[in-house]
Amino acid sequence: MERNKALQLVAEQLTEKRYIHTLGVVDTAVHLAEKYQVDVKKAELAAIFHDYAKFRPLNEMKQIIVQQKFDEQLLHYNPELWHAPVGAYLVQQEAGIQDLDILDAIRYHTSGRKNMTDLEKVIYIADYIEPGRSFPGVEEARKIADKDLDEALLFSVRNTIQFLISKHQAVYPDTFELYNDIVMKKERYMHGEK
Repeated sequence: MERNKALQLVAEQLTEKRYIHTLGVVDTAVHLAEKYQVDVKKAELAAIFHDYAKFRPLNEMKQIIVQQKFDEQLLHYNPELWHAPVGAYLVQQEAGIQDLDILDAIRYHTSGRKNMTDLEKVIYIADYIEPGRSFPGVEEARKIADKDLDEALLFSVRNTIQFLISKHQAVYPDTFELYNDIVMKKERYMHGEK
């Protein structure tokens, strides 16, 4: 799908503020994709559509989660997580995007998961560090992202988990699995294992 058509479809779904956020994610994702040899076109489309379902009514998202037999654990966690898997489904249904790499990057841009692809990492990090973001640690995350994709992912997910814990909120299992996966791979690498 052509960029302007994709942006037009997304603009109809988002508030102006969220659309500006999306443009920041797109620019950041393209930059990271170029830097880390990830398919730029896929990164651009995944970034454009990453928040496609952000403002869908909660009851509609809940219905899709149940009907499509998504992980029903989602329903017991913060509804902020719902727009990612629901968005991947709706982008496929309504925008006709069939590329599983793009759909998975949308699906996991909020929770993350174990064994993320580089495209998924790019979208997760771009969403976290886009220029409109302002929170403690974001500048450090941007610097790390410019040097090492996996270190940026580790920093981002660790910060997210610490934030959720500080707010006494539950952490979705995929997010913990992502953190453990990165840390364990790093340890194996440091000990010379594959």
